Amino acid sequence: MSELPVPDADSVDRCQTLLAHAWMVRTFVKHSPEVEDFPELMGIVRNVFDLCRAVESRVADPPAYIHQLRKKLSKLKAAAAQFAVDAPLASDHTNFRQAVISIAGCVQELEAIVGRFAPVRPPTAPFPPLRPSGKLADSPPAGLPVEDAE
Repeated sequence: MSELPVPDADSVDRCQTLLAHAWMVRTFVKHSPEVEDFPELMGIVRNVFDLCRAVESRVADPPAYIHQLRKKLSKLKAAAAQFAVDAPLASDHTNFRQAVISIAGCVQELEAIVGRFAPVRPPTAPFPPLRPSGKLADSPPAGLPVEDAE
């Protein structure tokens, strides 16, 4: 049985290149005059921004980067699908058609990269034992009889 590889710097570099392409789509849409009449186009703008900001601090830690990318990718995929519906309604210009193709390609390649690696759960610290605080610390636990002091 072969194990899935561990995310590496090359995978992160490829993702960063794809996200740079997605960022250019974001910039094109954000600054297009059509967005005034079709504010729903801003969905792709917000999602690309959110994903890029979520992973940028993890570039030096490939497993954490891929983990965060995996968490955010489904939202980008949904936004790209909605953009493919909305963009032709806003404009039939070649730039919008190419933006739809470009963002779909980014999502497809990002999914392929993420799919090469097993999902990893980040380590969690155990919760400390619960202790009553304040007035509760001075009272007996619920359900226990209170002894009469005489």
